[in-house]
Amino acid sequence: MSVAGVIVDDRGQALLIKRRDNGHWEPPGGVVEAGETLLDALQREVLEETGIKIALPATLTGVYKNMTGLIVSLVFRCEMADGTPTTGPETRALRWVTREEVAGLADEAYAIRVQDALDAMSPPAVRAHDGVKLI
Repeated sequence: MSVAGVIVDDRGQALLIKRRDNGHWEPPGGVVEAGETLLDALQREVLEETGIKIALPATLTGVYKNMTGLIVSLVFRCEMADGTPTTGPETRALRWVTREEVAGLADEAYAIRVQDALDAMSPPAVRAHDGVKLI
């Protein structure tokens, strides 16, 4: 299981990270560790990858299943509580993007997560993908 946080600023833009391992643009996030709650994992992953502490509670905006990798990811819309966006060991770059810009930067399977979070759908979206494209 993994979690990701779509941090939204007061202009309605979302913060993406460019991963060091594969160069892809994605919302910050990662695997939930044993003994960790989902929100603890979300806070830890976002802080590690962006230098930002998020406000809790965060709003669940989507559930995404990678049918190839058999991974389920929960995506939350988040607000910044403290910190300054900065790169780290897992992050090559950071960029604030609009709903339209994310489609040109991220693979479809990740762009839709950001777009769903920006739309703040209720109930949360439930989608399947192959790691790149929606299916």
